[in-house]
Amino acid sequence: MTLEQLRIFIEVAELGHVTRAAEALGMSQSAASAAIAALESCYQVKLFDRVGRGIHLTETGRIFLREARAVVDRASLARSVLEELAGYPVGSVAIAASHTIATYWLPRRLAVFHTANPRVRLNVVIRNTNDVENAVVEGEVNIGLVEGPTQHPALIREMIDHDQIALVVGSRQPPLPLDASGKLDLRAINWVIRESGSGTRRGLEDLARREGLSLDDLNIFLVLPSNEAVREAIEAGAGATIISRHVVASAIAAGKLTEIPIDLPQREYALVHHRDRHATRAQETLVAHLTGLPRTSRGRQTSPDKAGAPMMHQSPKNDAKRSALPKAVAGGSRMPAYPGRKR
Repeated sequence: MTLEQLRIFIEVAELGHVTRAAEALGMSQSAASAAIAALESCYQVKLFDRVGRGIHLTETGRIFLREARAVVDRASLARSVLEELAGYPVGSVAIAASHTIATYWLPRRLAVFHTANPRVRLNVVIRNTNDVENAVVEGEVNIGLVEGPTQHPALIREMIDHDQIALVVGSRQPPLPLDASGKLDLRAINWVIRESGSGTRRGLEDLARREGLSLDDLNIFLVLPSNEAVREAIEAGAGATIISRHVVASAIAAGKLTEIPIDLPQREYALVHHRDRHATRAQETLVAHLTGLPRTSRGRQTSPDKAGAPMMHQSPKNDAKRSALPKAVAGGSRMPAYPGRKR
């Protein structure tokens, strides 16, 4: 068994196709097939089931994939350690980031990092916040960037920035419904939200909770897998959503969306990494770069306490007791159903 065979097996398993895996590795299909066949023949096991033109891992293959990844990762780490003895941050860093962070916050910062550290290769995958945390815990990536609090005890969390979320509707949307007290009636609004596990979805979950409700009490009209899809649906008049201002700022400026004035808290952007895994110099340099940059909002960085548990962001006193929903104001507002709008 060789590292090359393991790398080929991992690529085939991830892509589910020998030809595409061979192309990704810059080798012939026959060489990739031979490597898989050699592993199966040597150990008298079946790693894949061939179904049509595709292949799927067997139970043996699924178990072996976890171990193969661990071996290849250790070999990569050993190489990086030797390279670092030369005194420069080198090697690769695998990053998983939430949709909002990866699209609107991270790219410029990684470009600056690359200029200062050209020998470090950065690989970024985009997942929702829950999946980012799981990827760090399982060792699929070295660093995670998430929205909101982190609960997993294996993770160290460092706050890197703040983000403001907003309630928005399409500019041609009819006024949002009010309840008998003149507040926005969350249960009567058609909501468009992200999938379960998304940090963006948590914004609406938190708002509902502060009003004594849950998502089950709301009219969830549409669930979509990306911020951009949610924004497009809202622009088309599908309903309302709570989403990062990063995502909708240009649409608001262009008059495609209208922000409803409502008391919504800031949420934190945080960097997470595994407390028990060795960090290469490249990883440490990137963490220092991302946590040390000037922030777009005021706020102090959080770090693990002495016992190692992540410190959570604390809301202002009485925040949980204060209703998030403003009451209607009388008078000549052009859009009276959106109380509190600045005129």
